[in-house]
Amino acid sequence: MNQVSNKPAVIHHDLHIHYSLSGIGDITLLFVHGSFLDETVWNSQVDYFSSSYQVVTIDLAAHGKSGNNRNTWTIEQFGQDVIALIKVLQLKNVILIGHSMGAEAILEAAVLYPQPIIGFIAIEAFKNAGTPLPEQYQQQVKEIEEKLKTDFADTSEQYARKTLLTSNTKPEIRDRIVKSYREAYEPMGIESTIDIFHYHERERELIQQLPHKMHLINVNYMPTNKEALDHYAAKSYDLMLMQGTSHFPMLESPKELNELLGEAIISITKTMNNNEILQFIEQE
Repeated sequence: MNQVSNKPAVIHHDLHIHYSLSGIGDITLLFVHGSFLDETVWNSQVDYFSSSYQVVTIDLAAHGKSGNNRNTWTIEQFGQDVIALIKVLQLKNVILIGHSMGAEAILEAAVLYPQPIIGFIAIEAFKNAGTPLPEQYQQQVKEIEEKLKTDFADTSEQYARKTLLTSNTKPEIRDRIVKSYREAYEPMGIESTIDIFHYHERERELIQQLPHKMHLINVNYMPTNKEALDHYAAKSYDLMLMQGTSHFPMLESPKELNELLGEAIISITKTMNNNEILQFIEQE
């Protein structure tokens, strides 16, 4: 990866936000990782796309090399961190790409700071868009919340093993994910996980305001609720399904994921080009 040196620092609310910048191009792909991971999960995507695009990867606050000097940890704040990065780097023609919780963060950014954004791609996200968990799972959620507060490492590990990984996940990937979940910064891990469990109303509100088509790449190890997307996705959506991986396709099947990302990116840029042609015609 060809990294850009002498990068401007991103400081948001006195907290250092680490990022990496690679490649060159009129379009910027901004990749945002999910819970307890870091920018390195995107290494295969950076290698693949940086020959044609400017590629930016971020470590969300309290992840990777970013700071953790903050008292509250919500998805809204992660979204504000993404916006701060876009503003400091003065990014334009940005396609936001987020995984899991990172997809919620880019949803915040796309709605609250839409001007430089031209596209929205979510990976393993919005499987029950804007919808609360079924009643039969509510008690399980309450138990997880309480256990996180008393035994974060073990509870976080078990959550990853039972809901995010599969029996087919390669041992080295499984071990990497488990380590990340066990060793996450505890104050952030507790509050952000609880926020995710209760985020559906905010998610619903933002999806309905999102000014872009949602390009979704989900793995079918857990189903996607298409009825919810049909109901709430104001600008429509495109759902591409992958098979044979767990919640982490960028690690398990990077080649296939890159191909699907490429299709979504081309679709977005074609729409952008068509809009530019229409604007030119209207001006004439």
